[in-house]
Amino acid sequence: AAAAAGGAGAAAALWSEVNRCGQNGDFARALKSVNKILQISKDDVTALQCKVVCLIQNGNFKEALGVINTHTKVLTSDVIAFEKAYCEYRLNRIENALKTIQSASQQTDKLKELYGQVLYRLERYDDCLAAYRDLIRNSQDEYEEERKTNLSAVVAAQSTWEKVMPEDLGLREATYELCYNSACALIGQGKLNEAMKKLQKAEAFFPFALIFLQDVTEEDIEAELAIIHGQMAYIMQLQGRTEDALQLYNQIIKLKPTDVGLLAVIANNIITINKDQNVFDSKKKVKLTNAEGVEHKLSKKQLQAIEFNKALLAMYTNQADQCRKLSASLQSQSPEHLLPVLIQAAQLCREKQHAKAVGLLQDFADQHPANAAEIKLTMAQLKIAQGSVTKACMILRSIEELQHKPGMVSALVTMYSHEEDIDSAIEVFTQAIQWYQQFQASQTRRANPKSPVHLSLIREAANFKLKHGRKKEAISDLEELWKQNPKDVHTLAQLISAYSLVDPEKAKVLSKHLPSSDTMSLKVDVDALENSHGATYVRKKAGKLTGDNQQKEQGQGDVKKKKKKKKGKLPKNYDPKVTPDPERWLPMRERSYYRGRKKGKKKDQVGKGTQGSTTAGSSELDASRTASSPPTSPRPGSAAAVSATSNVIPPRHQKPAGAPATKKKQQQKKKKGAKGGW
Repeated sequence: AAAAAGGAGAAAALWSEVNRCGQNGDFARALKSVNKILQISKDDVTALQCKVVCLIQNGNFKEALGVINTHTKVLTSDVIAFEKAYCEYRLNRIENALKTIQSASQQTDKLKELYGQVLYRLERYDDCLAAYRDLIRNSQDEYEEERKTNLSAVVAAQSTWEKVMPEDLGLREATYELCYNSACALIGQGKLNEAMKKLQKAEAFFPFALIFLQDVTEEDIEAELAIIHGQMAYIMQLQGRTEDALQLYNQIIKLKPTDVGLLAVIANNIITINKDQNVFDSKKKVKLTNAEGVEHKLSKKQLQAIEFNKALLAMYTNQADQCRKLSASLQSQSPEHLLPVLIQAAQLCREKQHAKAVGLLQDFADQHPANAAEIKLTMAQLKIAQGSVTKACMILRSIEELQHKPGMVSALVTMYSHEEDIDSAIEVFTQAIQWYQQFQASQTRRANPKSPVHLSLIREAANFKLKHGRKKEAISDLEELWKQNPKDVHTLAQLISAYSLVDPEKAKVLSKHLPSSDTMSLKVDVDALENSHGATYVRKKAGKLTGDNQQKEQGQGDVKKKKKKKKGKLPKNYDPKVTPDPERWLPMRERSYYRGRKKGKKKDQVGKGTQGSTTAGSSELDASRTASSPPTSPRPGSAAAVSATSNVIPPRHQKPAGAPATKKKQQQKKKKGAKGGW
């Protein structure tokens, strides 16, 4: 009895210690006391609960969950459901946490709060929104602001990832978290300018009281603001301000924030800006996306985007095997997603395996008809790159949901025209026009006026047929257009022009419908038009003429009459007694007496013989001894030779039989500014 009393007294002292340490927040010391209590009574439910709480407070979630699973008989789900679910949630066992919460017999407020967090992590945003609304409606405590913040985060996630138009929750944006979540919702709607203003407001709300705390630097504050600045940079990137976005991204990375999710997103966005350039920097940044715990910080779509960019980076860095491995893994995770198969096809094209790439895309289109349109557009692009325009047209025409679209019709007509296949181009127009006729008939039984797109297609078809000489085929289209709008003079003129080549009588009848010249006269101010900027001819303004100017103006007609034609100048050495050469206007090579250039023998003798010896005709090669030697052409950069007045008759005034006259010796000017050098 005495021993039992002593044990009870020791246990009471230990419980007192546990209570005191718990109030002081010293859970490590409290855990020691609890362990001593469990040595006395190993199945004490209260002691086991306290131990689990102490372990959770110390961050030992795995050990706490181990205690719960070890003592399942004592710690039933009704007793410790919240602690078990919380440990599973913190260990990223989200599905297990959801099962634990749902299996609890009583849904306490704590479990409901945790339930909302679990649903958010599972990206079940509709259920999460309903859970938080219920909590806000039925709870009144100091955590109301946090619940509203979580509610706004759910709405932002719906807008961003599910493209759901967010409803107005009527939340007063009194904190920077609420402003930030509101900005994220606006980004999901594409309202980037409004989102930027919200982020600036969130930055202004940031608690700058941290500045007055000790041991807090500006870098610490910037690290806290990093998530807001990262979202600002993202908006800049979406707006095309890539340089500003890149600068802000790099500033955030230099601060080394502890949030691995934020760093992974920023690194991914930098990689998207770099694209196929600056791949060395991209390979460094991709390491940040592989940090431990990233997969638990980001949504599924964010993780998927990062994996896509890793595959593209592997392709840009010529890591073909790595690219194929990543894209194949992505395709197995999301079989209906387009990007994995497009990346594989792009890699095959880089390896010059175009036929294999087209086959891969065709297989995907057959397996997933819902996504076949985009795949077939890519196939057509590959065929055009190979020069197979006709095959590309066949692929495009197989996309039934796009056949009637104006862009598709324009592309097909252009391609068929390039291949000079006019019949196929006209067939494309006909099919598109028929589609609109059938669509209009299915909408209403009444004969409503045709849609603008329908009329535009008919007009383009008529213009195309007229351009390629298909007058008879164009007439029916023009008549249809004129029937829709009888006041359209342009269509009527085209119709008359077409009939004039086929049925002139019909053209005359239709010409009566043209408006008269009086009704078509345009009230145009000719003077204003001529004086307008851009007119090719501007009439000079008439000014006042003085007496002399008037006489000058009056006498201009006489001056023009008296003006005589100038006589052509004759050469100075022209001799009227000598008959001009009738072939003087022809080039020398085309004249009848041209015999070609004579090859002199002197040129052949230059440089022959032993070194230093002189030939017999060396004196004849000396230009200084020949008075009549013609001057040579000056070398580039040397002073040009000035020729004296020559008495030689030009060839066009000289007969072939005439003897050549001697030329005067030409003197060369000395080169000015010449200096001697070593």
